[in-house]
Amino acid sequence: MNPARPAPTAAVTVVGIGADGWEGLTDVSRAALSEAEVLIGGPRQLDLLPPHCAGERIAWPSPLRPAVPGLLAAHAGRRIAVLASGDPMFYGIGRALAEEVGEAGALRVLPHPSSVSHAAARLGWPLEDVEVVTLVGRPAARLAAALHDGRRILVLSAGAGTPGEVAALLRDRGFGASRMRVLEQLGGARERMTDEATADDWPEARPPGDPLNIVAVTCHRAPDAPRLGAVPGLPDDAYEHDGQLTKRHVRAVTLGTLAPAPGELLWDIGGGSGSIAIEWMRTHPSCRAITVERDPVRAARIIRNADRLGVPGLRVVTGAAPAALAELPPPDAVFVGGGLTAPGLLDACWEALPAGGRLVANTVTLESEALLAGAHRRHGGELVRLAVAHAVPVGGFTGWRQAMPVTQWAVQKTLDTPSGANR
Repeated sequence: MNPARPAPTAAVTVVGIGADGWEGLTDVSRAALSEAEVLIGGPRQLDLLPPHCAGERIAWPSPLRPAVPGLLAAHAGRRIAVLASGDPMFYGIGRALAEEVGEAGALRVLPHPSSVSHAAARLGWPLEDVEVVTLVGRPAARLAAALHDGRRILVLSAGAGTPGEVAALLRDRGFGASRMRVLEQLGGARERMTDEATADDWPEARPPGDPLNIVAVTCHRAPDAPRLGAVPGLPDDAYEHDGQLTKRHVRAVTLGTLAPAPGELLWDIGGGSGSIAIEWMRTHPSCRAITVERDPVRAARIIRNADRLGVPGLRVVTGAAPAALAELPPPDAVFVGGGLTAPGLLDACWEALPAGGRLVANTVTLESEALLAGAHRRHGGELVRLAVAHAVPVGGFTGWRQAMPVTQWAVQKTLDTPSGANR
């Protein structure tokens, strides 16, 4: 039997450090920093180290992520220690380093209690019941997707101004009664927690506090504020639109057929108001979407809707498909809600899909329906007609008003599926 191979020596050690600085580190973390030839971190973190940590000190440049490969390459062969706030693998630099170093054992991570763990401990909040939203390097609009009555949220702040931004967003989204507390310098000698106040009462002129803070929010929705659920099928009036909107009931069926899963990418072609892409992204924080819309006015409207509904990361491409699809990353799923009769559109979408990818197309016109029927004959899948009727007043009585029926083709691509969706 072959002897066990020794684990490879880590090329980079990343050390989590808290507001308590050197005193709060374990002996293992202190030794890693003392022995390092190169110390990389933010200026605040580097200032926490004592003089006997004699390695060359390098502050991260801005923007940080693009600088990682060059810094590691420039100091290859030397003992490198990278400082991170709290737990490096929880919204920290550890992710970027792991992506860059790659090889198992090449990265050694020495975590410290995260600010989120400290905050939950101070508040008495079970961490598994808390939503964590980071606004570090991200727009405050991301918080909107996490707002549900009664939920607790810990917001990782980008700086001293974040609490005020959070309060303003809560007021704007109908959650002004939500209770807020700001926890500063968690774990350090200057730790402080503000008194509880509602977002409505949060003074706009409040003096900025410490930039190292977390905002704790207990959500309370106003009775007259829109109730936006966690599953697809948001009310139509949640969107700004000009009539080009996949209506609520058809949208819920369409998202169910597209079947979003964490980390997947959707192409939403003929975005209209962006509702399909937006609700795809709302299903999980890691879901991504690109919507293609040829009308610049509608494209701008999609951006506003995405911001309003908490998914400002939605990428909007202004242009006509299929030409606008040429440079896009490959999708896991494609939705075609408009432009089906554009020459080559279905072919381009089909060719872009990997095996296992899904394609869903909706139409209300006979011309596009004929196209979908032909694609169904070639590739199989499911061809359905969706009909929705609404009760409306008819004189002094009530009757049904039928909406235009929607024809939907849905198919999953397999390895043995032939190409040429509309040839």
